[in-house]
Amino acid sequence: MSLGLAMLFCPTCANVVTIEKGDGPYRVYCSSCPYVRELRKKISTRVYPKLKEVDDVLGGAAAWENVDSTEERCPQCSHDRAFFMQIQTRSADEPMTTFYKCCNHACGHRWRD
Repeated sequence: MSLGLAMLFCPTCANVVTIEKGDGPYRVYCSSCPYVRELRKKISTRVYPKLKEVDDVLGGAAAWENVDSTEERCPQCSHDRAFFMQIQTRSADEPMTTFYKCCNHACGHRWRD
């Protein structure tokens, strides 16, 4: 059984102890000295990292306010016009990525080309 990120140390010699399944419950033992102790409670800790907030790459809802539209069929509702904007998402020697948003306000589907 592994300890994961938590490490337990021997109170006698301060070396790292090992956890193993004994005849009954789990036990910790030190490989440097005769220290052995049975575990009566389950030892576990779970630490969940705080996730970073993700920024909207396209600039949020305001990014679509002053964009042009073109004749592009929406794959969701088949409307024949879509707003578009182009953003350099890769290295400079590759073409720009075109992002589309359906002009049909009831649909509003977004896709990229």
